[in-house]
Amino acid sequence: MEKIRYFATTSKGLEETLAAEIVAIGGEGISAVTGGVSFSGDAALGMRANLWLRTANRVLRHLSDFFAPTPEALYDGVKAIRWPELFAVTRTIAVDATVRDSGITHSHFAAQKAKDAVVDAFREACGSRPDVDRLAAQVRINLRIVRDEATLSLDLSGESLNRRGYRTDPAAASLRETLAAGILLLAEYGGERPLIDPACGAGTIPIEAALIASNTAPGLLRDDFGFKNLHDFDPKRWTRLVAEAGDAVQPRRMAPISGYDISPVSLNDARRNAHNVGFSDRISFSVRDVSALAPEGVPGLIVCNPPYGVRLKGGDAGIEPFYAGLGKALKDHCGGWTAWILSGNADATRALKLKTSHRIPIMNGPIDCRFLRYDLRPNASEGKTQAR
Repeated sequence: MEKIRYFATTSKGLEETLAAEIVAIGGEGISAVTGGVSFSGDAALGMRANLWLRTANRVLRHLSDFFAPTPEALYDGVKAIRWPELFAVTRTIAVDATVRDSGITHSHFAAQKAKDAVVDAFREACGSRPDVDRLAAQVRINLRIVRDEATLSLDLSGESLNRRGYRTDPAAASLRETLAAGILLLAEYGGERPLIDPACGAGTIPIEAALIASNTAPGLLRDDFGFKNLHDFDPKRWTRLVAEAGDAVQPRRMAPISGYDISPVSLNDARRNAHNVGFSDRISFSVRDVSALAPEGVPGLIVCNPPYGVRLKGGDAGIEPFYAGLGKALKDHCGGWTAWILSGNADATRALKLKTSHRIPIMNGPIDCRFLRYDLRPNASEGKTQAR
């Protein structure tokens, strides 16, 4: 059976984490590059990738590579694909394009030219053309041109995979679900140890932790995927894959997961989000200031995406006290725990007054962040803790 080439996109800094996930689901020929991972496998692997990958934003199915230094070459290269063999003319389409260091300099123009080639191919073959829907297309076509080399792919995900479907207000949170899952995997969280997010906001980190701990495939939370609109979609195979993923769920496996926040409104959102995914009884949410962090029981992980604010000089006066309070709580009350903090503000992070043991560069959207590890140990002489 001929292997299909795929490419999964992710946040910069999570490429190796995503590569490990792809290995686990049976991907072959894996190669991590900035912003994603290429791999190959059969048709079922594309569906499995959308179902199981926690850190992928999109899964693309490769169609062709060709030289496109001019608009005419781009048009011819796109039109050479036998589009009516891939999906029906009744499907709505959109083209997402990026260009860099090429003769074609505008992504919107490249997308328009590629769209023209697709609809012309349909018109010649079928006598009619698909409609365009840029916001909610049933079939999304991905075009990337770098130094005049074009890569054409089908987007098998449709809506971005970070949209799991459990957020009551997806626009309200600053942390993508895929990035939340990624930092948890970077922290080597597997559900065996307690986990606390002391500034949980809408609860994304605790909920993604519960998905990992219970071995719940994130794709089980949504119904719509781009691959369902293609001619070669096999509904029986998809039903089997979904059933296998359902059988793999282990709801009794997780250690305690807690989310704290000073905002009752945010915690109400977090509780609704946890309810939407079926984890109301698996995650504990409570109103608590970070300075009051004092976990009990077996030490585990503290994973947090605190507010970044703006730079401290002339900036938000509330940011430095927040970090100072969190740092003091970590030093005084969290001996034996390991803290991981996603920092998008180096000045604010210094207010923790803790020494990092590991720093991982990672992008949170356009924000250049560092995922910082603090190993906290008891200070026997003072009855407190300190960062190793």
